[in-house]
Amino acid sequence: MLKQRVITGTVLGFAAIAAILALPPVALVVVFAAITIAACWEWADLAGVQSRVQRGIYCVFSAAGLVALAAASGFHDDVVNPFGIRLILVVAALWWLLAFFFVKTFPSSAVRWGASWTRLAMGWLALLPAWLAFAFLRLQDHGEWIILFVLSLVAAADIGAYFSGSAFGRHKLAPAVSPGKSWEGFWGGLVTSAVFVVLVHQFFWQQMPLPALLLVSVVTVLASVLGDLVESMVKRFRGVKDSSNLLPGHGGVMDRLDSISAAAPVFALGLLLATW
Repeated sequence: MLKQRVITGTVLGFAAIAAILALPPVALVVVFAAITIAACWEWADLAGVQSRVQRGIYCVFSAAGLVALAAASGFHDDVVNPFGIRLILVVAALWWLLAFFFVKTFPSSAVRWGASWTRLAMGWLALLPAWLAFAFLRLQDHGEWIILFVLSLVAAADIGAYFSGSAFGRHKLAPAVSPGKSWEGFWGGLVTSAVFVVLVHQFFWQQMPLPALLLVSVVTVLASVLGDLVESMVKRFRGVKDSSNLLPGHGGVMDRLDSISAAAPVFALGLLLATW
């Protein structure tokens, strides 16, 4: 399984880097949209929708939601509407605050979100704003590098959490949701990501003050942990280990986007507040 994870992860990593650096903004945004719809297909199953037709309908409405977000953000006129984007990202951030309450009080919180339609709505709140965040970031100057920074930040936190948790993990972070995660892993991931941010600022991104970049990045990492826990919570409620078996050793598309789905809108909102 570890060998499969490494091979699949390497292939996905190189493919992502190539697409982000090589594709023009519009093409990359379309690719992000396709990935989002694929994740929505898997999320519909996590929501308890068994019918392929109904899952397809959910994906159609999800695509319509992406078009609506693009229109509200001004992308169709090539004039970005920062107020509209900020409002949508604030709603996404508020959703993740509510999701933290759900994770913290699981399994008793399931009575509030366990209905299939509620879980379907949760999928939209988790995935659609993440697409908007990546689209917005790509349209910035050097947006491709900003996106790579966000993905690398989440990866640094994951790697730090894995090794510190494996070596020192004793105290469970959220045993009812994800028994494998520990507080030691959490702090290890946070420290690793902070070191990564300092190095990036020192050598590549000095335009933004280090305290501001660190603050936005730390909050982004916290959101990425929450995104992972929320999907784990929904999978545990659904009684499945992975969102699908599409990616050998990694599960499904949603299993790769869980952390990023929370990290991207939080980072984009932080960047908006810090620079606009």
